[in-house]
Amino acid sequence: MDIGHKATRSAINVAMDMAIKHTKKDKEEGVKDIIKLFSQFMKPTKEDLQEGTGGNAFSGMNHIINESNKKWVTYISNLFNEIDPKIIKTLTLSLGYESGYKGMNEIRKARKANNCNIPWAIIFDPTSACNRHCKGCWSGEYGDKSSLSYADMDSIVTQANALGTHFFLMTGGEPLVRKADIITLAKNHPDSEFHIFTNGTLIDQKFCDDLLSVGNIILALSLEGWEDTNDFRRGKGSFKCTMDAMDLLKKNRLAFGTSICWTHQNYKTVVSDEFVDMIIEKGCRWAWYFHFMPVGQNTNTDLLPTVEDRVDFLSRIRKIRSSESDKQIVPLDFQNDSEFVGGCIAGGRNYMHINSAGDVEPCVFIHYSSANIHDMSLLDCLKQPLFQAYHREQPFNKDLYMPCPMLENPEFLPRMVRESGAHSTDLEAPETAEHLCAKTKEYAEKWQPISHELWSKTPDKSKLRAEKAMNKKEVFQKIVPIEETRAN
Repeated sequence: MDIGHKATRSAINVAMDMAIKHTKKDKEEGVKDIIKLFSQFMKPTKEDLQEGTGGNAFSGMNHIINESNKKWVTYISNLFNEIDPKIIKTLTLSLGYESGYKGMNEIRKARKANNCNIPWAIIFDPTSACNRHCKGCWSGEYGDKSSLSYADMDSIVTQANALGTHFFLMTGGEPLVRKADIITLAKNHPDSEFHIFTNGTLIDQKFCDDLLSVGNIILALSLEGWEDTNDFRRGKGSFKCTMDAMDLLKKNRLAFGTSICWTHQNYKTVVSDEFVDMIIEKGCRWAWYFHFMPVGQNTNTDLLPTVEDRVDFLSRIRKIRSSESDKQIVPLDFQNDSEFVGGCIAGGRNYMHINSAGDVEPCVFIHYSSANIHDMSLLDCLKQPLFQAYHREQPFNKDLYMPCPMLENPEFLPRMVRESGAHSTDLEAPETAEHLCAKTKEYAEKWQPISHELWSKTPDKSKLRAEKAMNKKEVFQKIVPIEETRAN
């Protein structure tokens, strides 16, 4: 870390201390201090402005203050009052400055220099071991067959930092089986932010103390609805364990959200007023909503949402997130929010997945690869034929409500896997891409006309983003012949 970098971090740290104090006295003026801080240290770059979105992720924050009901002013000030100041400051420094601003600029340079996707976030599995066997979860079938060593995880983070990536998410298996190594990893990489998806069963006071000590770890607890629904999928007693873990995290003023796989059976529950109000009261301030994917040889396809479910779900999420709603939570709809991120973000475009055996996969739901971190550098893994195929083909549809090469565009994934020479990385029972996508073909056909109707009503800003992405795709396809994305 050079002198200028240290000085900037120090200045942000001091400014955050002042903003936190100000927020406690006057929440609106305190939030203005925070926005001023972001405006000062995270100004839009030339590249930000060229992307046609009017700036970077921190631009335009002043509109928050001008909203008539002040929902987001209240949201931000509540975060400052409810969460330990050290956690707030490390989130601002590690996730905001290092990852969202400084790192993003470095990533852009690395993408141009290497002519490949470089991810903003990396998801990796410390272990395949898990104490639950949830229906529809790929990892529950793996058993405890493999784990990344501490040296493996440290190497992933170190190599990624060199490319500009400073945001790391952990899945599994149950990541907290490796609590000690995770705490050590976070301590040794204070300029990175770590986000753990966990079932919550291994959260205790000692772990809360460790989280407060390092500061740069946030959690998302898995939940699928009320007790009966949740425990049907996750096992008896799971709901109570999650509720107890939330209470403990809230008591210790730690930042956490929830992770929800929504299905045909549970979607109305998990976006109901009663359920959302409950998780807010428990202390959740964000909620990841993941569309059920029929991954695995023996997956229960009855859990796959209908297209009518999806339209209703989209509407409910947008309502919760709107300024008109009084709900103090940010719901993130992993499938339907693709219009805001330019379509599919996998294959290293914005994120990628490394499983517990070291296989570098495009997505947590796409278990195919032609590279492993034990055989080559992280950068070479990002240049693997399958990732180059993603780079070549993204976005997979100009309608950004149809982002995925497996769910909405099932003709893409089998071809990319075949042409790249990638193999199945499923640790339990290998599944061909053809078998996987056969389960989504009918869904895709039914979704297409509905999606196109939704897309026709989408704001021009999103359509411009899609148009620019399609233009980049055409340029790359002219520069790099398809033969160069195939395995040798």
